[in-house]
Amino acid sequence: MDSIIFDLDGTIWDPIDTVLLAWNSHLEKSGERQLIRPDFEGTMGLQMDEIGRRLFPHLDDEERTQLISDACDIEEDFIKKHGGQLFPEVEAVLKELAGRYKLFIVSNCQDGYIEAFYEAHGLEPHFIDYENPGRTGLSKGENIQLIIDRNDLKDPVYVGDTEGDMNAARQAGIPFVYAKYGFGQVTEYDEVIENFNDLLKLY
Repeated sequence: MDSIIFDLDGTIWDPIDTVLLAWNSHLEKSGERQLIRPDFEGTMGLQMDEIGRRLFPHLDDEERTQLISDACDIEEDFIKKHGGQLFPEVEAVLKELAGRYKLFIVSNCQDGYIEAFYEAHGLEPHFIDYENPGRTGLSKGENIQLIIDRNDLKDPVYVGDTEGDMNAARQAGIPFVYAKYGFGQVTEYDEVIENFNDLLKLY
């Protein structure tokens, strides 16, 4: 193994409380209902257009797209300022892993979200590259493949917490490590971790 590609939400951190503050500040002005934590927990791992359809099915496509775009802009500012909840020992584990392997992030997020995560928590030095559909318009599996090709990776693994993460790893043809502590329920995987620091036992 020469590299580890990480999902972000539910794998490295839990951003939901900060995201709720950001979105609800905008939804209140827009006259939409306030969201609660289970609303977001049920959309983890999805791309933004699908999240919009699930959360605001009563809006037409144009209204929904604008609402999501505005909420995401506010969300980035909130994340830069407030951050999210890193899972236990994330920083120490990433530091140790980065001394052994090349580390990357591929997340189904909007452009600017990973950069906001970096700014809030100062973890960018541990990662070589990242990708998301907000920049490429591609699926998670295609973005994983893009990272593999762009960085000439020979033997990577993908770490994530949802069925979608597993499917993306399979699409890219690489092993999947299931982060069981995250938001999703996955029954098929190559390895499983109960806590983030279990990665040090595996690798």
